[in-house]
Amino acid sequence: MLRPGGVLKLAVIIGVFFLAVFLAFELFEINMDFKMGSIFDGGFQRRPVALTGETPVEEVPTMPARNKCGLSKACPAGHFSFKMASGAASVVGPKICLEDNVLMSGVKNNVGRGINIGLVNGKTGELSKTDFFDMWAGDVAPLIKFLKEIQDGTIVMMATFDDSATKLNDEAKKLITDLGSSVINTLGFRDNWIFVGGKGIKTKSPFEQHIKNSADTNKYEGWPEVLEMEGCIPQRQE
Repeated sequence: MLRPGGVLKLAVIIGVFFLAVFLAFELFEINMDFKMGSIFDGGFQRRPVALTGETPVEEVPTMPARNKCGLSKACPAGHFSFKMASGAASVVGPKICLEDNVLMSGVKNNVGRGINIGLVNGKTGELSKTDFFDMWAGDVAPLIKFLKEIQDGTIVMMATFDDSATKLNDEAKKLITDLGSSVINTLGFRDNWIFVGGKGIKTKSPFEQHIKNSADTNKYEGWPEVLEMEGCIPQRQE
């Protein structure tokens, strides 16, 4: 039998044990409440909903703001949002997006080696025509015919894929220069180039990027890195 003093000590030990377990559970619940509160408060915003009696809150998911075509900044009214990329080596074709609509891409199966061109109505932003012209194994004549048939007020979007310069001649370059290009005359074998111009433009386009094919700077073996460009094209008002 335990002595009275031993019984008291045992009772104290048991009491301390149960107290410790109780405190542990309390701390666990507080911690879980805190974590759950952080999760929901961080992923939702609380919006009051008018009801009879109390005013409870409705939890509404917060979505990050997204601009058309994934632009870093929204375009002002009266402008078309665009984003485009040149091809990657001879593997991935170019991509052209306007007003959240993908006009040309490998997924749409309407791009190819050479110069890829999308024509857009300058007033409405509607796509009117797309085509691509092989400047390595193809003929420049179809490109020249295509360029001559572009109507005034048309937005012209161009992106290269693989080689786009070998078959280019002075006539084709002059027609592209008239669309607002500043660098088409220096486009060389396997250079990357993206451009947005317009038929009837009076000045040089601000939307143009060009990178030379150079063994010293190429990102891919035999090809330069991909070019990307985004911006806001003024809507034709006339």
